[in-house]
Amino acid sequence: MTTGGPRRKGAALGPALLAAVLAAGCGEPGTRGDAPEPRASTNSPSPSATAPAQLCAHIVGYWARRSLTGDTYGDYQSMGLSDGQYEILRKVVDGARAERERADARAADRLIDRRARELCEERYRNGEPTGGPWG
Repeated sequence: MTTGGPRRKGAALGPALLAAVLAAGCGEPGTRGDAPEPRASTNSPSPSATAPAQLCAHIVGYWARRSLTGDTYGDYQSMGLSDGQYEILRKVVDGARAERERADARAADRLIDRRARELCEERYRNGEPTGGPWG
């Protein structure tokens, strides 16, 4: 009687495969698998970084649309907004509500994009918030 039960064919393959994979990472320096050489650090932002005004317009637009549908919660901090961005949001939402009443939801949506972009560009015209220490 055996205590380990029937043994499957190739059961020893697992440890052997693991050893082969681990050994493959132990080649000579300069061979495939080495980490790339670190580049010199520059103080310039990443070329793919989103500009502050663009990020502001995006987040304000998002929350303005949710506000119009009554789908918001918490305060401006829970929305990820600064005090200044929240002021922009309030202006955008007020304008969008009036535009929705005057015209329709599509016009309000266009107004949200336009006003969020304008107000955020004004706020971040020098790359940083243009008002107070709370951004």
